Amino acid sequence: MQQAQTGSGGDGGVFWLVGASSGIGRALALRLAAAGWQVAATARRAEALEDLAAKAPGPGRVIPFPGDVTDAAAMAELATAVEGHLGPIDRALFNQGDYEPMALEDFDPALFERLMRVNYLGMVHGLAAVMPAMIRRGRGEILLTASLAGYRGLPRAAPYAASKAAVISLAESLQPELAQQGVRLRVINPGFVRTPLTDKNRFPMPFLMETDEAVEAILRGLERRGFEIRFPRPFALIMQGLRLLPYGVFLRITRRMIKA
Repeated sequence: MQQAQTGSGGDGGVFWLVGASSGIGRALALRLAAAGWQVAATARRAEALEDLAAKAPGPGRVIPFPGDVTDAAAMAELATAVEGHLGPIDRALFNQGDYEPMALEDFDPALFERLMRVNYLGMVHGLAAVMPAMIRRGRGEILLTASLAGYRGLPRAAPYAASKAAVISLAESLQPELAQQGVRLRVINPGFVRTPLTDKNRFPMPFLMETDEAVEAILRGLERRGFEIRFPRPFALIMQGLRLLPYGVFLRITRRMIKA
C-alpha cells in the first residue's frame, strides 16, 4: 500500500504527543505547534498540559488530552477523543518515560514493574490505541521513544535498560507488518539529555545534551526516512560498538564500570 508523506512541519496535520508535560515532550510540542501541527498533548498532569497550551504559538495549536499510559482502555478512549475533536491522527509519538537507577544491593522487583508499566506497556497501550484506525486508512506514522541504554545491559540500569530494550525489540518486530499496511513505525533512541529524570544520576553523563538540542535532533530525524532516530551521534556510535562486542569482551568492560 502507498504510505502517505508526513513532513515534520507546516502541513497542518494532527500530531498526538504523549509525555508532553515536561522535558523533551513539552519543548517538542511547542516546536511542532509553531511549525504548523495541531498537537494533541497527553500526560497525567492536567495542569501542566493547560500551562503548555497557554504557551503555544496560537490558540488551539496545543490541545490538552490528559491520560495515563498504564491504562489501556483509557488510551483507546483518548485516541478516539483526539480523532473526534481534531480529525485523523497523522503522527503519534509515545514519549513517556520513567527512570530510577538501581544498584544490586537495592534490587527491587517493584521498581522493575513500575518502569515496565510506563516505559514498555505504555507503548503497547499506545500502539493498540492508534494502530487500528491507521491501518484502516492505510497511512500514518507512529514513533516510540526508547533509549541508547536499550542497546545493551549496563550496570545499575537494569530496570530502565530492560524496559527500553523491550521497546526497541517491539518496534523491530512490528515494523515489517505495519509497513505492509501503509503505516510507518519508527524508534527514537536518545542518549543522556538533561531532564528531571537524568538529574537523578550521580555519575558524569557522557555527551550530555540540553533539551533544546535533543528536540532539534528529533525534528531533523522526522524529516528523514530511517527506522531509527538516534543522538548524539558520537555516543550512539560508541553504544553501537558495544552492541557488536562478544560477551566476554563486553562483560569485562562493564565490570570495570562498576570499579570506576
